[in-house]
Amino acid sequence: MISRLQLKAVMFSAAFLMVSFTGLSSALAGLKENEGGPARTAIPILVYHRFGPVVADSMTVTTHQFESHVKYLIETSYTIIPLRQLVDYHLGKRKSLPRRSIAITVDDGHKSVYTDLSPLVKKYQIPVTLFLYPSAISNASYAMTWDQLREIQAFGLFDFQGHTYWHPNFKNERKKLSLPDYEKFVEMQLKKSKEKLEKELGIQVDMLSWPFGIYDEGLIRKAVGAGYVSAFTIERFHTKASDPVMALPRYLITDADKGKAFGKILGGSPCL
Repeated sequence: MISRLQLKAVMFSAAFLMVSFTGLSSALAGLKENEGGPARTAIPILVYHRFGPVVADSMTVTTHQFESHVKYLIETSYTIIPLRQLVDYHLGKRKSLPRRSIAITVDDGHKSVYTDLSPLVKKYQIPVTLFLYPSAISNASYAMTWDQLREIQAFGLFDFQGHTYWHPNFKNERKKLSLPDYEKFVEMQLKKSKEKLEKELGIQVDMLSWPFGIYDEGLIRKAVGAGYVSAFTIERFHTKASDPVMALPRYLITDADKGKAFGKILGGSPCL
């Protein structure tokens, strides 16, 4: 016959086992949710512009600083994914993304992408999306040439996407033009850019970087009508599954974003 003391011991053991089992089940469920990628986790997208040995202006990140960013991401177990994977996830074409995902983008097509960035992309084998405005390519002294773009295209690591035709400020243009002329102007900027890039590089262009981060509902409608399936701003937040795919945020990176400042960005702090 079991004594009252023995009965309490049995009941305590059973309760302990139940709590342990519940905790283990919760932990396993959490692991399963994160297996293959934290689909519900916010993901940072970084945007750079220019590179070089020294800081020539506010948009220049030194080549050394960019390499330190890449090393930090690798050392802290981030997975640098092609931006296309993130877009496919938002469009429901992918069920998940790798754990600790991050994407790297570069706007404009400055010549330092060829001289300074591309050797590091090749060295570390990292995917990068370039948002280009083709009016400058092979025309402006600061920009890359079509031949340089084709050369780095052969790496298989660069994706080329749109940044309008000549990088206008849509707010300023809206003030100067009549509504019909403004709408024609927007359509030209979106369609001509896409057509030129596709013709010169033999690619599909369906992603867009908003110049100066400027967008509104009307611009989004025009972009969708022109064949773009996603677009990106320069708002300093991690992307979330709930974000509109035509206005996904990116962190504008400058040379000041180093050390702890860079770590804060990755941790979700805007570090303004």
